[in-house]
This record gives sequence, C-alpha cells and structure tokens, in this order.
Amino acid sequence: MAHEKLAVLIDADNARPAIVEGLLAEIAKYGTAHVKRIYGDWTKPDLNSWKEALLRHSIQPIQQFRYTVRKNATDSAMIIDAMDLLYGGRFDGFCIVSSDSDFTRLASRIRESGLTVYGFGEQKTPEPFRTACDKFIYTEVLVQADAGEAEAAPKPRSAKELRSDSRLMNLLRGAIEAASDESGWAGLGPVGSILNKQSPDFDSRNYGYAKLSGLIKGIGLFETEERHIGNGKHIYVRPKSGHK
Repeated sequence: MAHEKLAVLIDADNARPAIVEGLLAEIAKYGTAHVKRIYGDWTKPDLNSWKEALLRHSIQPIQQFRYTVRKNATDSAMIIDAMDLLYGGRFDGFCIVSSDSDFTRLASRIRESGLTVYGFGEQKTPEPFRTACDKFIYTEVLVQADAGEAEAAPKPRSAKELRSDSRLMNLLRGAIEAASDESGWAGLGPVGSILNKQSPDFDSRNYGYAKLSGLIKGIGLFETEERHIGNGKHIYVRPKSGHK
C-alpha cells in the first residue's frame, strides 16, 4: 500500500498539534501524502499553537473565516476541496483528520468512487463517521506514540480485562474462524484484514498492544505458530482446545 498517493485534510478546530508527528508517521504506513492541508480561521489566537508544526512538516494552512457564530465554515471548505481533489483523479485515497460527524457523507462519497478513506479522530468521534471510513485511527494513540516516553505509552490491558470485553472477543473469534483452514489455523494477516473490514476503528494499540500478535497472546486463549514461508515469517493463530 505504500505506493498510494494520499490527500491529507486536517480540521484544525477538531485536532491538536500534538498529534502531527504520530499522524504523519501513521499515514506513511499507507502511502505518500502528496497534499497536506489544514483548515481553520488563522486570525483566531486559539490556532497559534499549530503554526510551528505547519512550518516543520510543510502543511499548507487554508484560511476560512467564520461567517456566523454557530455555523462551521471550515467543514464546508474542507468538503469542497476534497471533492475538487477527488474529481481531479490524482489520488488513491484520502486522510480526513477530524472528530466531527459532519464528514460522514464525504467519507462515504469518496469510497463510492473507489478510493480509500483513512479517518483520524479522538475517541469521542461519532460512530457514523468512524464506520464510514475504510480504517479509523484514534489520535490518542498517535499522541502517546509520539511522546517517546515509557510512561506515556498506553498500559496493556490484562488478560482478564481483555477476556471480559465481549465485543473484542467476538470480533477476534469471528475473524479467526473466517480466515481459518480445515485445521483451525488462520494467518494473522488475513485475520487483521477481516477485523478492519468488520470494524474500521479496530486497533490493537487501543488495548495497549503495539501489534495484533501481542494482543492475541495477551488474551491467553489462543495459540500462535510462526511459519517460514518463502523468505518471510508468518504468524498463524487458532483457539486453544476448549476455548473455541
């Protein structure tokens, strides 16, 4: 996926400068950011904290005055620009950085055109926007990853906490079953793909584990096996006997 050409659109009113390092590092996993724009009313002092980050990472600020107190003109400007970029046909996907549900229809429209949508927002982001994206990443994880300090890293949840999370367990069991062969083993790669399709905001980092393999091992109800296939190593997983 690293060859994808991406357009990154940031809602300055609904994002924090502290996420920028982690955000761009995360985006680099999916492709190259050919356009990086951030929208807001830059005449307002509350956006001053963004300016250093914009210069350091070559993010283009787009000025949008607030026409009235209650209406958010920034959202409209982002949506219009996104559609212009979509119709230009130069991109493979979009990264929409906001916790605002107003971008739900935009995400759906971009996906209808066959492009990938990566959403980035806080835990408070409404579900309709999260599920409208192909993948949704919580920015709290990006801030923690960017902090670079051990105490800033999310604490891994215990096996007991993980097992008591019925939604997590149902997702994992369902994905492993869907990807498994006749012997019950499932490749971790296909399992991860199924999880993302079923739940765009699924991320092992939300549970304090850097990788899906660590999360599965942390639960303690699945056995894993590393296989050498070709020149690479692949992890396979299946439920332990008596825990299906």
